[in-house]
Parts: sequence; structure tokens; C-alpha cells
Amino acid sequence: MKKMFVYILQMLLFSVLFGSCEKNEGEKWETVTPEKEETEEAVSQPTQYGTPFENVPETPDVAMYEVNLRAFSQAGNLSGVTEKLDSLEKLGINVVWLMPIYPTGDEKSVGSPYAVKDYMDIHDDYGTLADLRELVEGAHQRDMAVILDWVANHTAWDHQWITENPSWYAQDDNGNIIIPTGTGWEDVAELNFNNNNMRAEMIRAMKYWVLEANVDGFRCDYAHGVPDDFWNQAIDTLRSIPNRDIIMFAESERKELLTQGFDMMFGWRFYTGLKETFSEGQSTAAIVEAHEEEYRGLSTGKHVLRWTSNHDQNAWETTPIDQFMNKDGAMAAFVITAYMDGVPLVYSGQEIGFPEQLSFFEGNANKIDWSINADYKVEYEKVLNFRQESSALRRGNLTNHNSTDVMAFEKTVNEESVFVLVNVRNKNVTYTVPELFQESVWQNAFAETSITLGNSIELAPFEYLILRK
Repeated sequence: MKKMFVYILQMLLFSVLFGSCEKNEGEKWETVTPEKEETEEAVSQPTQYGTPFENVPETPDVAMYEVNLRAFSQAGNLSGVTEKLDSLEKLGINVVWLMPIYPTGDEKSVGSPYAVKDYMDIHDDYGTLADLRELVEGAHQRDMAVILDWVANHTAWDHQWITENPSWYAQDDNGNIIIPTGTGWEDVAELNFNNNNMRAEMIRAMKYWVLEANVDGFRCDYAHGVPDDFWNQAIDTLRSIPNRDIIMFAESERKELLTQGFDMMFGWRFYTGLKETFSEGQSTAAIVEAHEEEYRGLSTGKHVLRWTSNHDQNAWETTPIDQFMNKDGAMAAFVITAYMDGVPLVYSGQEIGFPEQLSFFEGNANKIDWSINADYKVEYEKVLNFRQESSALRRGNLTNHNSTDVMAFEKTVNEESVFVLVNVRNKNVTYTVPELFQESVWQNAFAETSITLGNSIELAPFEYLILRK
């Protein structure tokens, strides 16, 4: 009963905190030139372990998987992930994102893994550096990159920096270290990015994992909570490491971060468009408008990560199956997410339609039952692996042909064309085929049969049709 009470308190607290983060999403941080400080004694630098991975995917080719370490395996550790690398490879994944692996604080703790106590160590629950190296090596052998979750804005209150270097933290007028501005996150202390020494140590810690564990980049939490010029400094440093391709992924909708070196950003707007269409009955125009808004003004090669679930949506809102009405609706929404530009994300257990919400806080994580819904996983494998073999889906030009109830679009590159039709309603829908497609012959990408398009197509509830020529 006590555990349940604590869990409810944590859920209520985080729902407030998560909302605070969204409210600050649109704020634009001013770049501050750090004041010069006296240089501290030289510190040791990390050294290269193993061989740098040579097959890090280019951004448009990424298919990412987010691992909730506590829930992913019965052991709830890094070795539990290593044991399932074959399954992730079969799914069509080529980038594995590990949620924070670091020791977490005890002081003022709510159990969040985003309250980091030591940037250069691994939580005892998850294993050792040797375990991480084994995971990374196993992933690389399967042509999968590995990225770590990085929390740059703040640390736990019992991080050693608090006592050893209090000037490394933001302070109020009375000299008291403060929580991140405008968030209500009482379990963490905000860092001071006007301090050169703190910046240098933060970057050294990031380099440590790239070199000592051979990881391939970072997903940067609350990236817009850190001055832009720090990211420019950090990313330039990481990408100056010889023989390295580094993935940098910002948890933010601020497009300016993409000019600081990030490869991709979060697509909250697209997810909202999906919910508006599937759950609220709005026209598919909501999805098209969200897509256009997210990609407007992006430089070539920069992309938006898109999902139907991630750790926040799953823990604090609901599962994809509930959000999109049922398993078929969740799959239909994922097809749009995976094929309509952007970089697709799969969250832990999503590929088997795991019906429970997953906590990621200490002491409360339920475990995924991997024995269920094997047929659903096969369907995910078909969807993702077809994306990986289709240049048109990953890199082609997009032309929308949507109707009110059917999300329809064509992706083309060179001689390849893919026509995607998705019924976004839980009822039969008739789609009027555009005149330019009438009487054209296509291959059904999943059924290996040909189809000649007529004037219209009848689609069953949440049915999707993937055509290729």
C-alpha cells in the first residue's frame, strides 16, 4: 500500500512537471558569453576503447528504439537489453536509445532517472561499464548504433558538484542554488552555463561515454533549457573526435537547435495532429498541417523524430492502443508516422501492443510480457523493414492526396514510387482515387500481388494499403 501511495504521488508530481516543460517549449534563450575563470588543474581525458562504429545511419535512414531499462527485461538492466538485440535487429531498428543509465540522487528524490548524481558512472541496478560495452559491441555487430540519454540542464541535489563547485549552479540573489527556472522540478538543481569550467567538465563527461563505451551519440533531454552556444561547443567537440559519426537528437521543438549541430528534434506537433485526427475525429488535414509546420524552414538533412508513444506519453497519458482506439488504430497511426517523412520511434513494448503503461521511476517499473501478441510484432517488422528497403519512403519527395478520412500520400525518388493509404476511422471508408492514379498498376508491398486502381477504393476500419512501383 505504501508503494502504491508513493507511486501516485510521483505520478501527480511528474504530470505537473511535464506540463511545465511544455509551457516553456516556445521560449527562446539568449546566448550568454561565459565569463572567463581561472583554469583548474588539468583533469584526465577519456581514451578510446574498441573500434569506432563505421555504420552509423544517416539521419533520414534512422529507425529508433527507446529502451526503458527498468521495464524492458525481468532483470531491468543493460544485460537484459543485450539479450534482445536480435529481436530489435529483426524489427528493423538501427539506433537504440537508452534512457538515463546514471546513478540517481537520493536527496529530494522522486525516483526520476533524470536526476543524475554522477555523469560518469552507471547505476548499480543497470550493471557495469563492462555490461554497457558488451551491449554496444553487440549492437554494432548487428549494424545498430547506440545513443545515451543526456541531461544537461540540471543534476540531482547530491551530485558532488553541489558541494565541490557551487558556482557551477544557478543561484538566486541570496546565493541559494535553485531549481530549473519555470519548471517546478524540486528534485533537481539548475546548472550555471555562464561557468566555463562546468561546461568543460560536462563536455568531458560526454566524451567519456563516446570513447570509453564506444557509444554513438546522445538524445539531449530538455535541450531548449540550455543555451544554444553550449550545444554548438559540445557538438563541435564531439564531432572533432577522429573517425566518429555522432548522432545528436534534441528533445525540443526549437528549430534553432538544428543550426547548432543537432540532427533531429522532437515532433510533438505531429503527435498532436495524429490525436486530433484519430481520437477527436478531425480531418486528416490536421496531420498534413502539423507535418508542414514542423518541416517548414528546416535545412536539408535535418529531420523530426515522430512517434505514437514514448516514455512520457506512455507513463503520463496512455498507451498507443488506448490513444488510437485499438490495436488496428495504433498500427494505422504508426504507419503514417513511419512513412510520412521524419524519423520513426518505437517505445519499449509498443511493437507487441503491451497494454499497460510503463513507469520509469525507481521502485515502480512493471515488466513487459514479451510472450503476447507475436502477430502484432510481425506486422511492425513488415512496416519498419519495408521502410528500410525503400529509398522512396526514407528519402523521397512527398505529395499529399489525403481526403477527410483517408491519409494518402505518394513518396517518390528516382524510379521508385510508393503510394500510402491509411483509413483513420474505425469504420469502412470509400476513398476516391485521384485521376492521375486511375488505371495505374501497382504492387501491394505486403501481399506481393498487383493491383490496378479504379475510381475508388474501399478500406476497412483502420486498414492501410501500401502500394509500390
